Amino acid sequence: MITDVRVPSEHQQPYGAAYEQMLEKVRYEGAYPTLERADEAVRLVLSGLGRRLTGDERVDLAACLPQEAARVLTAQIPDTRPLTGWAFVKDLATRAGASPATTRWDTGSVFAAVAAHAGPDLITRILHQLPTGYALLFGRAELKRAA
Repeated sequence: MITDVRVPSEHQQPYGAAYEQMLEKVRYEGAYPTLERADEAVRLVLSGLGRRLTGDERVDLAACLPQEAARVLTAQIPDTRPLTGWAFVKDLATRAGASPATTRWDTGSVFAAVAAHAGPDLITRILHQLPTGYALLFGRAELKRAA
């Protein structure tokens, strides 16, 4: 006997309205064909970001995001080893079994939506906490820090 293990659409849990809007932004930014593909990108990238952020920036970002996205971010235990922006992308690519180019695209698409929720001030604080290379992932110029 063959059974279909897919869950019928009427039994799937719908996304919350705010999360669905976030997914629509990611889908548009990344030119993904479906919300499900956008959701995969969001989960991958926010999991990675959750392993990088600590302190008030982590708490404040979680408070700005839709509940489903905040859960993905905060479910991760922060890793103390710093990763540059490019190392972050390569780490995500390895975890996803995807190419660095695809993962870089996913990261930019998700970070555009994250920045829209967080606002420029919080993104600036986050970028000050992270090593070099993340500003470009957020669509900003990489500025040198004063010594």
